Amino acid sequence: MVTIVGGVTAIFAASIAITQNDIKRVIAYSTCSQLGYMFFACGVSAYSAGIFHLMTHGFFKALLFLGAGSVIHAMSNEQDLRKMGGTWKKIPRTYAVMWIGSLALAGVFPFAGYYSKDIVLEAAYAAGGFGGIAFWLGIAAAFLTAFYSWRLIIMAFHGRPRASEEVMHHIHESPSVMMWPLYLLAIGAIFSGMAGYNVFGMVEPGGEFWKGAIFVLEENNSLEAAHHVPAIIKFLPSIVGLLGIALAYVFYMFVPNLPAIVASTFRPVYNFLLNKWYFDELYEFIFVRPAKAIGNILWRVGDVMIIDGMGPNGAAWLSQKFAGGLSRVQSGFVYSYAFIMLIGMIGLIGWFLK
Repeated sequence: MVTIVGGVTAIFAASIAITQNDIKRVIAYSTCSQLGYMFFACGVSAYSAGIFHLMTHGFFKALLFLGAGSVIHAMSNEQDLRKMGGTWKKIPRTYAVMWIGSLALAGVFPFAGYYSKDIVLEAAYAAGGFGGIAFWLGIAAAFLTAFYSWRLIIMAFHGRPRASEEVMHHIHESPSVMMWPLYLLAIGAIFSGMAGYNVFGMVEPGGEFWKGAIFVLEENNSLEAAHHVPAIIKFLPSIVGLLGIALAYVFYMFVPNLPAIVASTFRPVYNFLLNKWYFDELYEFIFVRPAKAIGNILWRVGDVMIIDGMGPNGAAWLSQKFAGGLSRVQSGFVYSYAFIMLIGMIGLIGWFLK
């Protein structure tokens, strides 16, 4: 279950990211996709590989998020990729670190993602069974990851400027207080993979770093078996990554009208991905609407009728009715008071005479 959910999550989020236009949303769905890799690594008992990918991913994904923040800052708080472009010469340092983060995310040698993502995929392939399914889903996700990463770079930095003249006039590089964290994260995005490969036990599973915290049965040791997979399996993630990058250049730089043609030709598929597999609508139908209906019933019956009706509102209603009855006695007419006194006296006399 963990393996399949992880593999499906990787391809699910990656397929959504290729159609999103908010720069931060693309990176957010990328994060969800990479979490899928970490999960199916644990599903095939490659726990240390999952944690290794978590560590490297922390560097290059934080770099991409903060880099996106630098882009947004430069673009006067604009986040829509469709309103960017033509900026790479104006913000070259931000452009450079975004390239580093994207290369690491796409798993290009020798950046961090090459070491951590590839070992996860190799372990899944070596595990066989459901691990094999997760492997192919991960390969497809790797292709999409490279594609949407360079879609983001090309739309944000290349082509003709699509922002207003005022925004383009004010584009500027972020200050040092924003750039220095990006430089530090860029170092991690480059070197954390090669530095952590041995430390996290990718060569000798369950090595000194873990100190016995991870125990895997010999027959389930997919991490050890990952080192013996065929050479094509080792190269496949890099191959599909480069193909994804190349396709992004074709779509968004060389033939820039091609995305609109594809979106129009495959409109149902495009809308399906653009609307995030309609998960928001499905979630609302399954959870939100029933929860609101139940809450409405509890409010009207439980709160209004029972709690308020029999509690403070009920007591107030009784007090009001009782006071209303007494107020009728206080009519202000002397003959009414005389009649009441007469009735009282008759009552007293009758009480004492009985």
